[in-house]
Amino acid sequence: MNAVSDPVTGRVGHVKSEERVDLLVVGAGIVGLAHAHAAQRRGLRVHVIERDDRAVGASSRNFGHICLTAQTGRAHDFGAAGRSTWLELARDAGFRAEEAGTVVVARSDDEFAVLHEFAATRHGDVEILQPGEVEARIPSGGSVVGGAWLPADLRVDPRGAAAAIAAWLERTRRVSFSWNTSLLDVVDGGARTSRGPIEATDVVVCVGHDVDRIFPDVADAAGVERCRLHMLQVENPTGRPVHPAVLSGLSLLRYSGFSSCPSAARVRERVRAERPELLDCAMNLMLTELPDGTLAIGDTHHDARTHLPYADEQYDELLLAEAASLLGTRRLTVRSRWRGVYAAADGEFMIAAPTSTARIVTVTSGIGMTTAFGLAEQVLDDLVS
Repeated sequence: MNAVSDPVTGRVGHVKSEERVDLLVVGAGIVGLAHAHAAQRRGLRVHVIERDDRAVGASSRNFGHICLTAQTGRAHDFGAAGRSTWLELARDAGFRAEEAGTVVVARSDDEFAVLHEFAATRHGDVEILQPGEVEARIPSGGSVVGGAWLPADLRVDPRGAAAAIAAWLERTRRVSFSWNTSLLDVVDGGARTSRGPIEATDVVVCVGHDVDRIFPDVADAAGVERCRLHMLQVENPTGRPVHPAVLSGLSLLRYSGFSSCPSAARVRERVRAERPELLDCAMNLMLTELPDGTLAIGDTHHDARTHLPYADEQYDELLLAEAASLLGTRRLTVRSRWRGVYAAADGEFMIAAPTSTARIVTVTSGIGMTTAFGLAEQVLDDLVS
């Protein structure tokens, strides 16, 4: 019997090599857990393996922002389909999830024009805000031209959600876990792991940016790289709770719902002329409130197959200055710093089929928290007979 105990929770995940499971999931981040959740709801017996003793990748290093409104196409559909699942799991598994919505702050006329164009495409899902209405919802540093209110977006606890979901899935007794267990290879009838073989009818591999470690040819064909983000946790300097997620004018260049609007090109041109350093680091200035009242701020984006281990302080300083300006304060007190990471490639999703009974599933656009639960349903519709 393969058995390993999680040193944090003490729970033990195990699967006997002579027993067969219906679905083996590789990776206990949000995308992997979404597949395990969807499978157990279908009555399948599921086993999850995770190479670490907890999920420490993209699923724990993000804003906790379920940013479904700003997406388009499949990403929007997946986000909308998974919204109720987030709320149900928060209630059942005992982590924080709130219908907090999002405020998008426009600090120039061209940014406000984008929001008007965006709202016109969303048929009542977006409310245009005047400057006083923005200030009523969030503290800001003045110079606000207007904004938009996206009520459907959620905020979850990014540091606790994955662990809570895994623990709840195990309590359902249809999902078991092996921690500190690495995938070696997908084979007919299951997989080989660092703790021995596991027999499974179907296999889903959800290892995010590390797909090239296991399936280099698949990653090469899709052009998968690692996107590294600079992010910080800071004290809230305003004395007011920041209940909604907050997006800025730079966010209008990042999310497809905004960037496809005609006026977005003018925003990009102005920023390139006035503040080219913000585009050079692909900054998406945004913030969310963490459960303890501090703020997660970020983020910058740099893509490479392999990143050097050295963190450039200029990007943290740039983020701190821009966030302080957005909040109307002179300085921010840093509580912690970290480097986020996610898989990046052309397109938003990579779904590959190395065999008829296996799927490799990677969100390649930094929206795994937003889309995972809707995406998993589609993958299983195709995979599970």
